[in-house]
Amino acid sequence: MPLALLALAVGAFGIGTTEFVIMGLLPQIAADYGVTIPTAGLLVTGYALGVVVGAPLLTVLGNKVSRKRMLMLLMGLFVLGNLLSAFAPNFGMMLVGRVVASLAHGSFFGIGSVVAAGLVAPQKKAGAIALMFTGLTVANIVGVPLGTFIGQAVGWRTTFAIVAALGVIGLLGIAKLVPALPRPEGTRLRGELTAFRNPQVLLAMAMTVLGFGGVFAAITYIAPMMTEVAGYADGAVTWLLVLFGIGMFLGNLLGGRYADRALMPMLYVTLGGLAVVLALFTFAAHNKILAAVGILLVGALGFATVPPLQKRVLDQAHGAPTLASAVNIGAFNLGNALAAWLGGLVIAAGFGYTSPNWVGAVLAAAALLLAFWSAALERRTPAPTAVQAETAGAPAPTPVHH
Repeated sequence: MPLALLALAVGAFGIGTTEFVIMGLLPQIAADYGVTIPTAGLLVTGYALGVVVGAPLLTVLGNKVSRKRMLMLLMGLFVLGNLLSAFAPNFGMMLVGRVVASLAHGSFFGIGSVVAAGLVAPQKKAGAIALMFTGLTVANIVGVPLGTFIGQAVGWRTTFAIVAALGVIGLLGIAKLVPALPRPEGTRLRGELTAFRNPQVLLAMAMTVLGFGGVFAAITYIAPMMTEVAGYADGAVTWLLVLFGIGMFLGNLLGGRYADRALMPMLYVTLGGLAVVLALFTFAAHNKILAAVGILLVGALGFATVPPLQKRVLDQAHGAPTLASAVNIGAFNLGNALAAWLGGLVIAAGFGYTSPNWVGAVLAAAALLLAFWSAALERRTPAPTAVQAETAGAPAPTPVHH
């Protein structure tokens, strides 16, 4: 694997830390600003919606900029957003900072996925994408638990200041290691938009929204769920997030490995397993040991869907992958926003801190049904030829073999 993938993973580490560290700090932030837990959950929803908007917008604006330069600009925006969060005097400004940081998220992973896939042979694309996303999963093993510990011990503002510093390191890594790959000739916005006329692209994105949304329904409220229901002390949230990160790491590697061999069967197993585990997690959350196992499995099954879903979009976009890839990252976060909002609703309605798990189970089951529908549709529809793919959009970038 090219060394440039390490630079992409470093950037992903910073982004992953800021995206997920909020979960462990939600009670502290809510208390500091004098808001309820469901209201503080808007920091998750706001971030996710910022990704949904920023992914296509910044990808389109950066259409005439080299991919390396665009990745550097995105990391700069990420640093600015986290500095705003670190010094926010009120909840509204904190929310603004979260949104600003989130605007870079979708385009970074969308453009980064295309760059990663273009650096390796075709049969290694999902593995390359998974390697980039390893930064995101390692963030949940190291960055998020450490950020949670620092936030609880010193103050959550310190955590976001450190995350901003991680963004600077990511920016420098991209500047040093990512090759100055030219923007593919012939790439046009109209050609990129044609990818969305393919129902398989839309189905893959819908699976992304629902499937990964199931993960966030549970994880957004993991801190109050573990302390108020399972009976863990506040300090235990740190190592419970380590378990979630380990699950993410393992699931991401397995997803990348088997997506290159049997993509759709991999989705059937992971989405089905996720739906079952989330449903059982409602009851398991009342037991400390079972709750810890549940967190590990939710992370593993949830992130095992990421490489195959991202690769499915790249495969179905047929020569116009950049915008579709970025929008699919937005789709992950649209699911996050939807699930965090729905989870807050059921908690506010008085159903308890475990009720978001049922929301997640329903979302994951719906994604599984879409996967079966997508496969059935594909069996009835012949794949487009290379000539048709080229006329439908811009020519696909030629992979660089290393």
